[in-house]
Amino acid sequence: MGLIKIGFSFMLGTTFGIYVAQNYDVPNINKLYKTGLVVAKHYEENYRKPKSKSDVVDDRSDS
Repeated sequence: MGLIKIGFSFMLGTTFGIYVAQNYDVPNINKLYKTGLVVAKHYEENYRKPKSKSDVVDDRSDS
């Protein structure tokens, strides 16, 4: 009984997803994901705390 219920739910969800994708303007998730990564990287680069002078000296002594 459980397999039939799961299979029916899966088929119903797939059919609904196909209907929505064909009849509505659904955003491209991959493009949205990549845009989010670019924005996050830009935010991190601009708002990261600058390294203190002691960190820079420690980095040079490791080389």
